[in-house]
Amino acid sequence: MADKFDVIVIGAGPGGYVAAIRAAQMGLKAACIEKWIGKEGNVVHGGTCLNVGCIPSKALLETSHKFVEARDHYAEIGIEISDVSTNIAKMLEFKDQVIAKNVGGISALFKANGVTALEGTGKVVASKQVEVTGHDGEKTTYDADNIVIAAGSVPVEIPPTPMTEGLIVDSSGALEFTEAPKRLGVIGAGVIGLELGSVWSRLGSEVTMLEAMDTFLPMVDTAIAKETQKLLKKQGLDIKLGARVTGSEVKGEEVVVKYSDANGEQEMTFDKLIVCVGRRPYTKGVIDEGVSVELDERGFIFVDDQCRTNVPGIYAIGDCVRGPMLAHKASEEGVMVADIIAGHKAEMNYDAIPSVIYTAPEVAWVGINEQEAKAAGIEIKTGSFPFAANGRALANNASDGMAKIIADAETDRILGMHIVGQHAGELIAQGVIAMEFGSSAEDLALTCYAHPTTAEAIHEAALAVDGHAIHMANRKKRK
Repeated sequence: MADKFDVIVIGAGPGGYVAAIRAAQMGLKAACIEKWIGKEGNVVHGGTCLNVGCIPSKALLETSHKFVEARDHYAEIGIEISDVSTNIAKMLEFKDQVIAKNVGGISALFKANGVTALEGTGKVVASKQVEVTGHDGEKTTYDADNIVIAAGSVPVEIPPTPMTEGLIVDSSGALEFTEAPKRLGVIGAGVIGLELGSVWSRLGSEVTMLEAMDTFLPMVDTAIAKETQKLLKKQGLDIKLGARVTGSEVKGEEVVVKYSDANGEQEMTFDKLIVCVGRRPYTKGVIDEGVSVELDERGFIFVDDQCRTNVPGIYAIGDCVRGPMLAHKASEEGVMVADIIAGHKAEMNYDAIPSVIYTAPEVAWVGINEQEAKAAGIEIKTGSFPFAANGRALANNASDGMAKIIADAETDRILGMHIVGQHAGELIAQGVIAMEFGSSAEDLALTCYAHPTTAEAIHEAALAVDGHAIHMANRKKRK
């Protein structure tokens, strides 16, 4: 008889591996199934985020940003460097080293916490049974009192631009270019498209981004989005809004893309094309037809606020369920579910999940934006502060951007924070913590911040909510 577990997790991405470790920490017998084969031919943990997503893209974003800083900006601060050049092969090598260290770290954590790592493709075959198909085709069935589906997501492919190896690629392929293409097209100016477009633009590509939506970053506060668009345009990113791709044709080593915009039918020729139009849940084949777990028409698994499916004992977390497709959201759901299985009360605050775009400068936000508040009829007050008036930002030669706080007009409770600027991804944690604890703008305004730090921009934005900013002229409130 096969081993029986208290918890079996399908998928070892940021949701799955965290759920398995947490379950083991709570005294439960836990196993985690993963099928991903790495470059070395062995099973690797970490999922999309670690292997072909968040982590490798950040490595290339960081190295390409350092190159641009050295080439274009070091002289401004008195560091003279001549003939700065890139070694893309070395950058890719560094990226792969970062991935390997993280993958090895997860495997070590499994061992340290007593999590059983199962290799192969996991499938729920009954309410308390999981079948694992090994890479040799051999099937093994395991019993489990609880099952957590953390199967993740995959890039969306669109009919007008079918994947063509080496020419039309998804986000994973865009991390493996061995040289900067002269003319690079990016379909989709969302988070992934902007990050990848930034990387290759810095390394020498002429980047054109085709975005079907008429609004740039609609999920971000309008003031922040406009500032971001201006800064990225200044960097050389050609972002075409309202550009709907209708077809493509591979001609030798080139791709001709057809699209329509306000001026009618257009076409452009690229050396490489990256398709970044979103991701879809990976749930096909994960649940046997005989198991009545409910899915919606897009393939997402239906869950309640605690990530329970309609079948008792089966949970689902991360990209394969509703909510933002973010690694940290998946991880927190993994912790919550493991705690619930262990018999504890647990819940998540879905209103305080931060999002970050790791361009330079970074864009980060949490909570609602001003346009959402107005659409919902919520009376708000706002405070903004530019990094150009922040001493540390000026000293860092990174004065682009601003911070904005949105607060309830009556209660002063913080409803949202939006930032574009250097290290915005780090600074946004203040907004997350503030919202998690139900803080008011006044709470942040009365907090003593270290000087000089870029975090003081948050302090000043909080002061500005009630017209009390110190280091800028305050806007007169409309009566």
